[in-house]
Amino acid sequence: MTIGALVDLGVPPRVVEEAVAALGLSGYALAFGSRTHHGIVAGAFDVLVSSDQPHRTYRDVRQLLDRSTLPRGVRDRAERIFAKLAVAESRIHRTSLDDVHFHEVGAIDALADIVGASACLDYLGVERLLVAPLPLGRGFVRAAHGRVPLPAPATAELLRGFPVVPVDFEGELVTPTGAAIVAALAKPAPQFPRCTLERTAFGAGTKVWPDRPNVLRVALVREQAATSQEPLRLLETNLDDASPEWVAHAVDRLLQAGALDAWLTPITMKKGRAAVTLAVLAPAALTHALGDLVLRETTAIGFRVSEVERTELARETVSVETAYGKVPLKVVSVGGVARAKPESDVCRLLADAHGVPVRTVSEAALAAFAKSAPSR
Repeated sequence: MTIGALVDLGVPPRVVEEAVAALGLSGYALAFGSRTHHGIVAGAFDVLVSSDQPHRTYRDVRQLLDRSTLPRGVRDRAERIFAKLAVAESRIHRTSLDDVHFHEVGAIDALADIVGASACLDYLGVERLLVAPLPLGRGFVRAAHGRVPLPAPATAELLRGFPVVPVDFEGELVTPTGAAIVAALAKPAPQFPRCTLERTAFGAGTKVWPDRPNVLRVALVREQAATSQEPLRLLETNLDDASPEWVAHAVDRLLQAGALDAWLTPITMKKGRAAVTLAVLAPAALTHALGDLVLRETTAIGFRVSEVERTELARETVSVETAYGKVPLKVVSVGGVARAKPESDVCRLLADAHGVPVRTVSEAALAAFAKSAPSR
């Protein structure tokens, strides 16, 4: 459904075909088309398997991706998705990461789903992926290990920290593969962001639900010009007895769970005790969820909440060609003057690939942007 929606949004099918072909596997065919659900015509994507496929472990999948000819950005996204799946499965089955067996998810159709979706997002140059609260059905579904309750154990594990909506519906509305894409690449959006809506599209599922269209909607949006946002919440707590590793992990978990920002400030508390203030900038709708996460992941016994407003500049992402490869930059404009910042993760990857300092790649990207700026 994800690939069907992204192709319906405008990604050429060849992007998916080339990405899956880069895995070097055989015994399958890819089919693109459309299906109609309750009057909505949605993009359809199917993987047609013509021969038996082996079950793969997480180690097998990593090696498959490492040997592939996938572009670095696509491979990185796919690796993050499979890593999320492996961690979830290892927790459920109490096994080591390398020994996790991907049954349904290790087959060619799931590999194609994950790699194809990663290629689509890379093609679109998506800067942020936001997901609305996800509906969770009830009942049972048959899996490799037998009948399991819905939401499937892996799905529930992967969606920890994401808002969900229980629905009185018997059926699987979020699969482990879909949940892994969300967990690895997306952040929760309790409400539609302030933006300019550019395009929308739908991806079709194969099942026909009697009371609702079995479709996934995606929207491509561009952030609006600088404006005062809706009121936000600032959560703060002082920590003088927490391991630095725990606090760093808490910051990562808060950002994954939808915090707009999270940071640490060194402070000195009474009796000269060294400590830090953990601060979290959050959408109002996530105040309680992120507050619970602070209490669960740190030694805090409480936190302060205040209402704040944020004003931010409109941003766009542009890409420039350098001698080291294509580099995306975040661009803002202040008083008609453009200001650009290269994406550090991409610069680091290109620097490693070419054996040069990161600043060399970053400076090359800024020079290329400055050269093309008059034409923007």
